[in-house]
Amino acid sequence: MSKKHQETIKDEHSPSTQDILEKFDSESRVRTVTNKNIALVLTLLAILYSLYHIYVTVNPIPALLQRSVHMSFGIALIFLIYPTFKKQYRGKIPYYDWILFILSIASALYLILEYNALMTTRGGIPNMADILFAILTVILVLEAARRVTGWILPILALIFLAYPFFSHNLWMPDMLMTRPFDLGDIFGQLYLKTEGLFSTAIGASVQFIFLFILFGAFLAKSGMGQLFNDLAMALAGSKQGGPAKVAVISSGFMGSINGAAVANVVGTGAFTIPLMKRIGYSKNFAGAVEASASIGGQILPPIMGASAFIMAETTGIAYGTIALAALIPAVLYFLGVIMQVHFRAGRRNLKGIPKADLPRVKEVLKERGHLLLPIVGLIIFLYMGVPVGFAALYTIGLTIIIAALRKTSRMGIKDILKALEDGARQSLAVMVACAVVGIIIGVVNLTSFGTVMTSAITSFGAGSLFFTLFLTMIASIILGMGLPSIPAYIITATMTAPALAEFGVPVLVAHLFVFYFGIFANITPPVALAAFAGAGISGGDPMRTGFTALRLSLAGFLIPYMFVYNPAMLFIDPSGLAVNATEFPFPPIIEVVIITVTAIIGIIGFGAALEGFYKMELQWLIRIILGIGSLLLIIPESYTDIIGIIIVILIFGWKTIQYKKQETISSTKSAS
Repeated sequence: MSKKHQETIKDEHSPSTQDILEKFDSESRVRTVTNKNIALVLTLLAILYSLYHIYVTVNPIPALLQRSVHMSFGIALIFLIYPTFKKQYRGKIPYYDWILFILSIASALYLILEYNALMTTRGGIPNMADILFAILTVILVLEAARRVTGWILPILALIFLAYPFFSHNLWMPDMLMTRPFDLGDIFGQLYLKTEGLFSTAIGASVQFIFLFILFGAFLAKSGMGQLFNDLAMALAGSKQGGPAKVAVISSGFMGSINGAAVANVVGTGAFTIPLMKRIGYSKNFAGAVEASASIGGQILPPIMGASAFIMAETTGIAYGTIALAALIPAVLYFLGVIMQVHFRAGRRNLKGIPKADLPRVKEVLKERGHLLLPIVGLIIFLYMGVPVGFAALYTIGLTIIIAALRKTSRMGIKDILKALEDGARQSLAVMVACAVVGIIIGVVNLTSFGTVMTSAITSFGAGSLFFTLFLTMIASIILGMGLPSIPAYIITATMTAPALAEFGVPVLVAHLFVFYFGIFANITPPVALAAFAGAGISGGDPMRTGFTALRLSLAGFLIPYMFVYNPAMLFIDPSGLAVNATEFPFPPIIEVVIITVTAIIGIIGFGAALEGFYKMELQWLIRIILGIGSLLLIIPESYTDIIGIIIVILIFGWKTIQYKKQETISSTKSAS
């Protein structure tokens, strides 16, 4: 497609894009300060924030101090960048936000000044000043989170924070009752230790996530987004239903790098959704495709929206093991979405875009293909065992060098400074979400609430692994509703994953299971934010778009059950190992091949059954039989595979023969 054509499409829809983004993605509601001097101060502060992370990667400081500066400086920036309310005038920073900025810096300075005393003479025992600064910091974090993420996460944190104040009362249920906790117990846990606000969640944010967001900012500045769009258009644009396949491919790759599903829906969807509608896809379906693909990016290696690195930090399992384990499930998920897109296009005879209007693969790779090298470099660095933070830092440097190879991607000093600023701004939402999640983690660790949650899930599961998995899925979806992928994973991993250990499910498998469903909360009505954003772009009905996205992603809801019952799909063999094992032998290749091939056939059949089309229309009875056969293939058992493959092959073969006969008759009539 010509650049002129692309620009025309973007121009037609750009006036409403920012409004839609702000409606469904609160982290996009930022100030545009009119005073040039203050705007320059904000830019310099953001750049300094990025430089701080580069410095502490090379020269680490004690964990508590490193995390407190990361969090406090970040929330200080939030008070300057994000307005207090949606409709507040955004051209000026009110005086009270400058006060909040100073208080945020003070919360870190206090820990820096008191650190030696805390670690030596006071032994971590809180005094009144500690408690006051702890309360102040918690309030600042909750207010910053409200501005950036909305109300859901702060309210959830407040509910958890209230629990230890009342958990000793006699009116509490027996399983929820605890010993009494005073202010020192609660706020000392949250502020003076690395088990609350400064837990592994914020630790992962400062050590890994920030640098990968910064890496994404440099990639974006070099033109990586344009490369993914153009490459997807060149590869799939001319195929049947081409624009929808383009949306799946480009949004999947971009979602993996930027980790922001809603922003990805709006950014990529502003281009792909009008194209889908233009060739005949309905408004609801077009918005749903973009939402499903953007969510899928969060589960796609190698970056997985940075969640893979938190999972590595949380479980102690090597990043390479996690990335490899996530590969086949991610491919199967995208296959499920693409097949439904393909069958919908076949059923409605939706054509692709003429090749004359599309870029050529050779031209795209010649112009911007070199930008793929930093991602290749990142994978090599990680495979070589380079620490994750250093790997990200080296890859940023590699991106600057490689981008300089061509004029179209070359970055000057201004571009580099802009990338540093953008990276800092983009990191704030994840940082504050991780900080709020730290409150939840702190309370769970203090009160053993996680054990209560595990006990409740296993009790309701009545000794059945399947029912426990189902309850864990529901709990993960509820806990993940309205949350970005990273805090959604951290909360579900803390609250629900331990329940699966009671049934001998390995920690890697359990964490991937809850990770999937925490992510899918964004396309599960009634709080399907990614789908609602897609509907905002397409003009469709939000709830219908949500349910359509849910249907497009149904394969993704089945895949976690598949790898729980057959971990060979994750390239691991946990047989005979402890539940908390962090290293696994490789399973027999034949087992991996069999489960992958049967799953692929099953997902293709499942997509055909859902859309009611394979070569030609499928009657309802045939769809039901095909759906049952496909599900039997997805269940990892030999006898179900045999029955399933017979059903799918018979139906596909029968419909192929019917289709060829129909084509022959049509050709004969045309010739006569």
